[in-house]
Amino acid sequence: MMRTNPGVKLTYDDFLLFPDDGKRHELIDGEHYVTPSPSRKHQAIAWNLTVIIGTYLEANPVGRAFIAPFDVVFSNFDVVEPDLLFISNARLEGILTTKHVRGAPNLVVEIASRSTRSRDETLKRKLYEHFGVEEYWVIEPDDDTIVVYKHGGKGYQREFDLAATRGDTLTTPLLPGLQLPLERIFRD
Repeated sequence: MMRTNPGVKLTYDDFLLFPDDGKRHELIDGEHYVTPSPSRKHQAIAWNLTVIIGTYLEANPVGRAFIAPFDVVFSNFDVVEPDLLFISNARLEGILTTKHVRGAPNLVVEIASRSTRSRDETLKRKLYEHFGVEEYWVIEPDDDTIVVYKHGGKGYQREFDLAATRGDTLTTPLLPGLQLPLERIFRD
């Protein structure tokens, strides 16, 4: 992760000028963060989640899922690219545009890495909590675990710490009936 221009608060207009260089560019409170391309394991996890959730949504069209790179614009100073996001049908019309999401998805998933772990657990968690993302999953590829945060009215509560080694399965009321076995998510 690289932070650029400390002390200068950038806007969405500045964000649109960032280069298309294969890196992830994000704004959090007007600060520019750049993350290098993800690892193979990160990509395998993202693919596995996309296939599982995509297959589920084809049979159960309760909303739409999108994968990075796809901007989520919370404010003029907060623009992020989660690894995966889900928007329910009830929210779609109000926040989905042809270019990006403008507002809070129901679910945001971040696949952590050494360079993003701290930001995912602090800055992004606070950002998603502040703007009302219902569920936030932080996936840890190094130890095959997932931490699930749920918005409980007073902010996020750490609901679950799931591990592939225990044979855990992730479920969410946002995707009724979907079973996400962690061993399948972390299959490389």
